[in-house]
Amino acid sequence: MENSDIYKTITKASPEVLFKDRNSKFYGYAFPVTTEDDVKDHLNALKKNHHQARHWCYAYQFGMQEKDIVFRANDDGEPNNSAGMPIYGQIQSFEVTNILIVVVRYFGGTKLGVGGLINAYKTGAQLALEAATIVSKTINIEYTISFDYKNMNKVMRIIKEKHLNVINQTLELSCKIIISVRLKDAPSIFEIFDNLYEVNIKKLND
Repeated sequence: MENSDIYKTITKASPEVLFKDRNSKFYGYAFPVTTEDDVKDHLNALKKNHHQARHWCYAYQFGMQEKDIVFRANDDGEPNNSAGMPIYGQIQSFEVTNILIVVVRYFGGTKLGVGGLINAYKTGAQLALEAATIVSKTINIEYTISFDYKNMNKVMRIIKEKHLNVINQTLELSCKIIISVRLKDAPSIFEIFDNLYEVNIKKLND
């Protein structure tokens, strides 16, 4: 993902999936998330729905570029690295981000051993990802363009010519337009507007 402005993610929760091994049941789920609060909300909901389960193991990843990636894997009481990391391994294998995968375990009375657990949690995560709808999205930069009304035509002409996506606009005596631009196109678009007389462009929230 590091040299691209395209990333893969999901936009809605996957259907519930089930993997069984020696009477233990492993329910797999994938959710779109962008914050730790999102993660907590989904975990709390699953713990209510599966209040008799033994373990709620998970992994998540945020960020679209390698330098921004944040991830965590949690074994939730299973032996070290037998649950969270196998789940995270599937996030890496499917090359998805902004995602949470939870595998909920009901103990079936027979110990599976570390190897059995690794396989079960990996499979639960894999099934959840296979059941999810994975989509490709572009990494975008948002710019605010400010100008007087008299300069409206030249600004709008560039927006139309470059097929720019307008997020918001205020067209009065003092005009302001927010545009969204693909990361790879951002430097050239910035330069075009930056060179326009009496037009100011800056990155949103800068």
